[in-house]
Amino acid sequence: MGEPVNVGIIGCGNIASQYLETLTRLPQLSLVAVADLDAERARALAGTGSEVRAVSVAELLAADDVEAVLNLTVPAAHAEVSLAAIAAGKRVYSEKPLAATTEQASAILAAANARGIALGCAPDTVLGTGIQTARKAIDDGLIGPPVAATATMVTAGHERWHPNPDFYYLPGGGPLYDMGPYYISALVTLLGPVTTVLGAARRSRPTRTIGSGPRAGEAIAVEVDTHVTGVLQHANGVLSTLVMSFDCLATTAASIEVHGTHGSLVVPDPNAFGGDPLVRTDSDSGWRRLPVSAGYEKASRGYGLADLVCTPPGQTLRASGELGFHVLDVMQSLLLAAHAGSGVVVASRCVRPRPVELTDLLAGG
Repeated sequence: MGEPVNVGIIGCGNIASQYLETLTRLPQLSLVAVADLDAERARALAGTGSEVRAVSVAELLAADDVEAVLNLTVPAAHAEVSLAAIAAGKRVYSEKPLAATTEQASAILAAANARGIALGCAPDTVLGTGIQTARKAIDDGLIGPPVAATATMVTAGHERWHPNPDFYYLPGGGPLYDMGPYYISALVTLLGPVTTVLGAARRSRPTRTIGSGPRAGEAIAVEVDTHVTGVLQHANGVLSTLVMSFDCLATTAASIEVHGTHGSLVVPDPNAFGGDPLVRTDSDSGWRRLPVSAGYEKASRGYGLADLVCTPPGQTLRASGELGFHVLDVMQSLLLAAHAGSGVVVASRCVRPRPVELTDLLAGG
Protein backbone atom coordinates (compact mmCIF):
# COMPACT_ATOMS: atom_id res chain seq x y z
CA MET A 1 0.00 0.00 0.00
CA GLY A 2 1.25 3.50 -0.87
CA GLU A 3 1.08 6.69 1.14
CA PRO A 4 -2.36 7.72 2.43
CA VAL A 5 -4.31 10.30 0.46
CA ASN A 6 -4.72 13.62 2.27
CA VAL A 7 -8.38 14.60 2.71
CA GLY A 8 -10.12 17.87 3.46
CA ILE A 9 -13.72 17.98 4.70
CA ILE A 10 -16.04 20.80 3.65
CA GLY A 11 -19.17 20.84 5.80
CA CYS A 12 -18.89 20.02 9.50
CA GLY A 13 -22.48 19.18 10.41
CA ASN A 14 -23.91 16.13 12.17
CA ILE A 15 -22.75 13.53 9.62
CA ALA A 16 -19.13 14.74 9.71
CA SER A 17 -18.37 13.03 13.02
CA GLN A 18 -19.25 9.64 11.52
CA TYR A 19 -16.83 10.21 8.65
CA LEU A 20 -14.20 11.49 11.05
CA GLU A 21 -14.24 8.21 12.97
CA THR A 22 -13.62 6.30 9.74
CA LEU A 23 -10.92 8.61 8.42
CA THR A 24 -8.92 8.29 11.64
CA ARG A 25 -8.72 4.50 11.37
CA LEU A 26 -8.34 3.76 7.64
CA PRO A 27 -4.70 3.62 6.53
CA GLN A 28 -5.64 4.70 2.98
CA LEU A 29 -6.84 8.15 4.15
CA SER A 30 -5.41 11.00 6.22
CA LEU A 31 -7.58 13.93 7.31
CA VAL A 32 -5.56 17.16 7.23
CA ALA A 33 -8.11 20.00 7.10
CA VAL A 34 -11.77 20.84 7.72
CA ALA A 35 -13.85 23.86 6.71
CA ASP A 36 -17.36 25.16 7.31
CA LEU A 37 -19.20 28.46 6.90
CA ASP A 38 -19.48 28.29 10.70
CA ALA A 39 -15.82 28.59 11.73
CA GLU A 40 -16.56 27.47 15.28
CA ARG A 41 -18.10 24.25 14.02
CA ALA A 42 -14.99 23.58 11.95
CA ARG A 43 -12.74 24.18 14.95
CA ALA A 44 -14.85 21.82 17.05
CA LEU A 45 -14.52 19.05 14.46
CA ALA A 46 -10.77 19.58 14.11
CA GLY A 47 -10.35 19.27 17.87
CA THR A 48 -8.00 21.04 20.25
CA GLY A 49 -4.39 19.95 19.82
CA SER A 50 -5.23 17.85 16.77
CA GLU A 51 -3.02 17.79 13.68
CA VAL A 52 -6.18 18.52 11.67
CA ARG A 53 -6.45 22.25 10.99
CA ALA A 54 -9.66 24.27 10.73
CA VAL A 55 -9.56 26.66 7.77
CA SER A 56 -11.88 28.58 5.46
CA VAL A 57 -13.38 26.89 2.42
CA ALA A 58 -11.18 28.96 0.11
CA GLU A 59 -8.05 28.04 2.10
CA LEU A 60 -8.92 24.34 2.00
CA LEU A 61 -9.46 24.39 -1.76
CA ALA A 62 -6.16 26.22 -2.28
CA ALA A 63 -4.15 23.97 0.05
CA ASP A 64 -1.45 21.98 -1.75
CA ASP A 65 -1.59 19.15 0.75
CA VAL A 66 -5.34 18.49 0.26
CA GLU A 67 -5.62 15.85 -2.45
CA ALA A 68 -9.29 14.89 -2.05
CA VAL A 69 -12.33 16.83 -0.86
CA LEU A 70 -15.08 15.18 1.13
CA ASN A 71 -18.19 17.29 0.44
CA LEU A 72 -20.49 17.05 3.46
CA THR A 73 -22.42 20.28 2.91
CA VAL A 74 -26.22 20.48 2.78
CA PRO A 75 -27.75 19.16 -0.49
CA ALA A 76 -28.39 22.65 -1.90
CA ALA A 77 -24.65 23.38 -1.72
CA HIS A 78 -23.37 20.08 -3.12
CA ALA A 79 -23.02 21.32 -6.70
CA GLU A 80 -21.25 24.58 -5.88
CA VAL A 81 -18.74 22.93 -3.55
CA SER A 82 -18.03 19.93 -5.79
CA LEU A 83 -17.51 22.16 -8.84
CA ALA A 84 -15.11 24.38 -6.88
CA ALA A 85 -13.15 21.35 -5.67
CA ILE A 86 -12.92 19.93 -9.20
CA ALA A 87 -11.76 23.31 -10.50
CA ALA A 88 -9.04 23.20 -7.83
CA GLY A 89 -7.89 19.82 -9.15
CA LYS A 90 -9.04 17.79 -6.13
CA ARG A 91 -10.62 14.38 -6.20
CA VAL A 92 -14.18 14.66 -4.87
CA TYR A 93 -16.43 12.42 -2.83
CA SER A 94 -19.85 13.95 -2.14
CA GLU A 95 -22.58 13.10 0.31
CA LYS A 96 -25.87 12.20 -1.37
CA PRO A 97 -27.55 13.36 -3.45
CA LEU A 98 -24.90 14.32 -5.99
CA ALA A 99 -26.75 17.63 -6.50
CA ALA A 100 -30.20 19.11 -6.01
CA THR A 101 -31.11 18.63 -9.69
CA THR A 102 -29.94 16.50 -12.60
CA GLU A 103 -28.92 19.68 -14.42
CA GLN A 104 -26.50 20.55 -11.62
CA ALA A 105 -25.30 16.95 -11.39
CA SER A 106 -24.67 16.84 -15.14
CA ALA A 107 -22.44 19.90 -14.82
CA ILE A 108 -20.46 18.19 -12.04
CA LEU A 109 -19.95 15.05 -14.14
CA ALA A 110 -18.90 17.09 -17.17
CA ALA A 111 -16.39 19.11 -15.15
CA ALA A 112 -14.89 15.99 -13.55
CA ASN A 113 -14.62 14.20 -16.89
CA ALA A 114 -13.04 17.24 -18.56
CA ARG A 115 -10.39 17.48 -15.83
CA GLY A 116 -9.90 13.73 -15.45
CA ILE A 117 -10.91 14.05 -11.79
CA ALA A 118 -12.17 11.01 -9.86
CA LEU A 119 -15.71 11.71 -8.62
CA GLY A 120 -17.54 9.59 -6.05
CA CYS A 121 -20.90 9.88 -4.37
CA ALA A 122 -22.57 8.42 -1.31
CA PRO A 123 -24.08 6.23 -0.16
CA ASP A 124 -21.24 3.78 0.35
CA THR A 125 -23.37 1.47 2.51
CA VAL A 126 -23.79 -0.65 -0.64
CA LEU A 127 -20.10 -1.61 -0.30
CA GLY A 128 -20.60 -3.27 3.09
CA THR A 129 -21.06 -6.96 3.77
CA GLY A 130 -24.86 -6.78 4.03
CA ILE A 131 -25.69 -5.59 0.50
CA GLN A 132 -22.67 -7.29 -1.09
CA THR A 133 -23.48 -10.69 0.43
CA ALA A 134 -27.04 -10.33 -0.86
CA ARG A 135 -25.74 -9.34 -4.28
CA LYS A 136 -23.46 -12.38 -4.40
CA ALA A 137 -26.43 -14.62 -3.60
CA ILE A 138 -28.32 -13.13 -6.54
CA ASP A 139 -25.33 -13.35 -8.89
CA ASP A 140 -24.72 -16.95 -7.86
CA GLY A 141 -28.31 -17.82 -8.87
CA LEU A 142 -29.44 -18.77 -5.38
CA ILE A 143 -33.00 -17.45 -5.91
CA GLY A 144 -33.10 -17.90 -9.67
CA PRO A 145 -33.52 -15.00 -12.11
CA PRO A 146 -34.91 -11.98 -10.22
CA VAL A 147 -38.52 -11.05 -10.97
CA ALA A 148 -39.47 -8.32 -8.49
CA ALA A 149 -38.26 -6.36 -5.48
CA THR A 150 -39.69 -4.14 -2.76
CA ALA A 151 -38.01 -1.29 -0.88
CA THR A 152 -39.72 0.32 2.12
CA MET A 153 -38.68 3.20 4.39
CA VAL A 154 -41.23 4.54 6.87
CA THR A 155 -40.60 7.10 9.62
CA ALA A 156 -42.64 9.86 11.21
CA GLY A 157 -40.08 12.50 10.22
CA HIS A 158 -36.60 13.66 11.23
CA GLU A 159 -37.88 16.78 12.99
CA ARG A 160 -38.58 14.53 15.99
CA TRP A 161 -34.87 14.15 16.74
CA HIS A 162 -32.86 16.56 14.56
CA PRO A 163 -32.31 20.00 16.16
CA ASN A 164 -32.12 21.76 12.76
CA PRO A 165 -34.29 19.69 10.38
CA ASP A 166 -35.19 22.53 7.96
CA PHE A 167 -33.25 21.13 4.98
CA TYR A 168 -35.14 17.83 5.16
CA TYR A 169 -38.26 19.73 4.06
CA LEU A 170 -36.71 21.99 1.43
CA PRO A 171 -36.06 21.14 -2.26
CA GLY A 172 -33.43 18.41 -2.32
CA GLY A 173 -34.88 16.94 0.88
CA GLY A 174 -37.96 14.91 1.74
CA PRO A 175 -38.02 11.14 2.25
CA LEU A 176 -37.17 10.38 -1.37
CA TYR A 177 -34.10 12.61 -1.69
CA ASP A 178 -32.94 12.00 1.89
CA MET A 179 -33.38 8.24 2.20
CA GLY A 180 -34.10 7.18 -1.38
CA PRO A 181 -30.41 7.17 -2.40
CA TYR A 182 -29.72 4.33 0.06
CA TYR A 183 -32.54 2.19 -1.27
CA ILE A 184 -32.21 3.01 -4.97
CA SER A 185 -28.41 2.63 -4.90
CA ALA A 186 -28.92 -0.77 -3.31
CA LEU A 187 -31.51 -1.76 -5.91
CA VAL A 188 -29.17 -0.71 -8.75
CA THR A 189 -26.29 -2.58 -7.11
CA LEU A 190 -28.43 -5.69 -6.73
CA LEU A 191 -30.42 -5.55 -9.98
CA GLY A 192 -28.89 -3.01 -12.36
CA PRO A 193 -29.98 0.39 -13.72
CA VAL A 194 -33.55 1.65 -14.00
CA THR A 195 -35.20 2.51 -17.33
CA THR A 196 -38.77 3.61 -16.51
CA VAL A 197 -40.70 4.77 -13.45
CA LEU A 198 -44.31 5.21 -12.34
CA GLY A 199 -45.12 7.21 -9.22
CA ALA A 200 -47.52 8.87 -6.82
CA ALA A 201 -46.79 11.37 -4.03
CA ARG A 202 -48.44 13.57 -1.41
CA ARG A 203 -47.64 16.19 1.20
CA SER A 204 -49.52 15.47 4.44
CA ARG A 205 -49.25 18.90 6.10
CA PRO A 206 -47.75 22.33 5.35
CA THR A 207 -45.55 22.62 8.47
CA ARG A 208 -43.58 20.45 10.88
CA THR A 209 -42.70 21.14 14.53
CA ILE A 210 -39.14 20.69 15.78
CA GLY A 211 -39.14 18.25 18.68
CA SER A 212 -35.71 18.65 20.25
CA GLY A 213 -32.86 21.08 20.85
CA PRO A 214 -32.92 24.85 21.37
CA ARG A 215 -35.53 25.33 18.62
CA ALA A 216 -38.01 22.78 20.04
CA GLY A 217 -41.58 23.86 19.37
CA GLU A 218 -40.68 25.97 16.32
CA ALA A 219 -42.74 25.32 13.18
CA ILE A 220 -40.91 24.97 9.86
CA ALA A 221 -42.37 25.01 6.35
CA VAL A 222 -42.71 21.84 4.27
CA GLU A 223 -41.88 22.45 0.60
CA VAL A 224 -41.52 18.84 -0.60
CA ASP A 225 -43.60 15.68 -0.90
CA THR A 226 -43.45 13.68 2.32
CA HIS A 227 -44.84 10.34 1.08
CA VAL A 228 -43.64 8.97 -2.25
CA THR A 229 -44.34 5.59 -3.80
CA GLY A 230 -43.50 4.18 -7.20
CA VAL A 231 -42.56 1.29 -9.45
CA LEU A 232 -39.09 1.16 -10.98
CA GLN A 233 -38.55 -0.98 -14.06
CA HIS A 234 -34.95 -2.15 -14.35
CA ALA A 235 -33.17 -2.72 -17.64
CA ASN A 236 -33.35 -6.48 -17.03
CA GLY A 237 -37.14 -6.34 -16.63
CA VAL A 238 -37.29 -6.61 -12.83
CA LEU A 239 -39.99 -4.46 -11.21
CA SER A 240 -39.11 -2.78 -7.89
CA THR A 241 -41.83 -1.23 -5.74
CA LEU A 242 -40.61 1.72 -3.65
CA VAL A 243 -42.23 3.39 -0.60
CA MET A 244 -40.48 6.38 1.03
CA SER A 245 -42.39 8.16 3.80
CA PHE A 246 -41.97 10.83 6.48
CA ASP A 247 -45.71 10.53 7.23
CA CYS A 248 -46.10 7.13 8.87
CA LEU A 249 -44.96 5.91 12.26
CA ALA A 250 -43.53 2.43 11.68
CA THR A 251 -43.62 -0.74 9.59
CA THR A 252 -42.77 -4.42 9.90
CA ALA A 253 -41.86 -4.63 6.21
CA ALA A 254 -38.34 -5.64 5.29
CA SER A 255 -36.16 -2.78 4.08
CA ILE A 256 -35.60 -4.59 0.79
CA GLU A 257 -36.81 -7.93 -0.55
CA VAL A 258 -35.81 -9.49 -3.85
CA HIS A 259 -37.93 -12.27 -5.32
CA GLY A 260 -36.67 -14.68 -7.95
CA THR A 261 -38.15 -17.63 -9.80
CA HIS A 262 -36.80 -20.11 -7.21
CA GLY A 263 -36.62 -18.13 -3.98
CA SER A 264 -36.80 -14.89 -2.04
CA LEU A 265 -34.11 -12.81 -0.36
CA VAL A 266 -34.46 -10.38 2.55
CA VAL A 267 -31.75 -7.75 2.16
CA PRO A 268 -30.36 -5.89 5.23
CA ASP A 269 -31.11 -2.22 5.86
CA PRO A 270 -29.34 -0.25 3.07
CA ASN A 271 -28.72 2.59 5.52
CA ALA A 272 -26.30 0.27 7.33
CA PHE A 273 -23.17 -1.54 6.18
CA GLY A 274 -23.70 -4.95 7.73
CA GLY A 275 -26.60 -7.19 8.61
CA ASP A 276 -27.44 -10.77 7.70
CA PRO A 277 -29.41 -11.46 4.52
CA LEU A 278 -32.16 -14.07 4.82
CA VAL A 279 -33.04 -16.47 2.05
CA ARG A 280 -35.77 -18.99 1.38
CA THR A 281 -35.59 -21.11 -1.74
CA ASP A 282 -37.99 -23.69 -3.11
CA SER A 283 -35.84 -26.36 -1.45
CA ASP A 284 -35.99 -24.72 2.01
CA SER A 285 -38.64 -25.31 4.66
CA GLY A 286 -38.10 -21.84 6.14
CA TRP A 287 -35.88 -18.77 6.13
CA ARG A 288 -32.14 -19.15 6.74
CA ARG A 289 -29.34 -16.68 7.28
CA LEU A 290 -26.58 -16.31 4.73
CA PRO A 291 -23.02 -16.18 6.06
CA VAL A 292 -20.95 -13.12 5.14
CA SER A 293 -19.33 -13.79 1.79
CA ALA A 294 -18.64 -10.41 0.16
CA GLY A 295 -18.12 -6.72 0.88
CA TYR A 296 -15.87 -4.52 2.99
CA GLU A 297 -15.66 -5.83 6.54
CA LYS A 298 -16.20 -3.44 9.46
CA ALA A 299 -17.22 -0.74 6.97
CA SER A 300 -18.56 2.67 7.96
CA ARG A 301 -19.18 6.05 6.32
CA GLY A 302 -16.12 7.00 4.35
CA TYR A 303 -15.37 3.61 2.84
CA GLY A 304 -16.62 4.94 -0.49
CA LEU A 305 -13.85 7.54 -0.43
CA ALA A 306 -11.31 4.86 0.50
CA ASP A 307 -12.59 2.70 -2.39
CA LEU A 308 -12.21 5.72 -4.69
CA VAL A 309 -8.57 6.36 -3.78
CA CYS A 310 -7.77 2.63 -4.04
CA THR A 311 -9.32 2.24 -7.51
CA PRO A 312 -6.65 2.19 -10.25
CA PRO A 313 -6.92 4.92 -12.93
CA GLY A 314 -9.17 3.86 -15.79
CA GLN A 315 -11.19 1.43 -13.68
CA THR A 316 -14.84 2.32 -13.01
CA LEU A 317 -15.52 3.48 -9.47
CA ARG A 318 -18.07 1.60 -7.39
CA ALA A 319 -19.65 4.47 -5.43
CA SER A 320 -19.24 6.64 -8.51
CA GLY A 321 -20.54 9.98 -9.64
CA GLU A 322 -22.22 8.20 -12.55
CA LEU A 323 -24.15 5.98 -10.12
CA GLY A 324 -25.02 9.03 -8.00
CA PHE A 325 -26.27 10.82 -11.12
CA HIS A 326 -28.41 7.85 -12.18
CA VAL A 327 -29.95 7.55 -8.71
CA LEU A 328 -30.74 11.28 -8.73
CA ASP A 329 -32.25 10.93 -12.22
CA VAL A 330 -34.44 8.05 -11.02
CA MET A 331 -35.68 10.13 -8.07
CA GLN A 332 -36.33 13.24 -10.16
CA SER A 333 -38.11 11.13 -12.79
CA LEU A 334 -40.21 9.46 -10.10
CA LEU A 335 -41.44 12.80 -8.76
CA LEU A 336 -42.15 13.96 -12.31
CA ALA A 337 -44.15 10.80 -12.93
CA ALA A 338 -46.03 11.25 -9.66
CA HIS A 339 -47.20 14.73 -10.58
CA ALA A 340 -47.77 13.99 -14.26
CA GLY A 341 -49.80 10.85 -13.58
CA SER A 342 -47.95 8.87 -16.23
CA GLY A 343 -44.82 6.80 -16.69
CA VAL A 344 -41.50 8.55 -17.27
CA VAL A 345 -38.47 7.18 -19.08
CA VAL A 346 -35.24 7.59 -17.09
CA ALA A 347 -32.82 9.27 -19.48
CA SER A 348 -29.55 8.24 -17.83
CA ARG A 349 -27.87 4.88 -17.59
CA CYS A 350 -25.03 3.64 -15.45
CA VAL A 351 -22.92 0.55 -15.30
CA ARG A 352 -23.92 -1.81 -12.52
CA PRO A 353 -21.14 -1.34 -9.96
CA ARG A 354 -18.45 -3.98 -9.70
CA PRO A 355 -18.93 -6.39 -6.78
CA VAL A 356 -16.74 -6.13 -3.69
CA GLU A 357 -14.92 -9.28 -2.69
CA LEU A 358 -14.69 -9.94 1.05
CA THR A 359 -11.99 -7.42 2.04
CA ASP A 360 -10.61 -5.84 5.19
CA LEU A 361 -9.44 -2.32 4.35
CA LEU A 362 -8.08 -1.90 7.87
CA ALA A 363 -5.45 -4.42 6.91
CA GLY A 364 -4.49 -2.26 3.94
CA GLY A 365 -6.46 -4.40 1.47
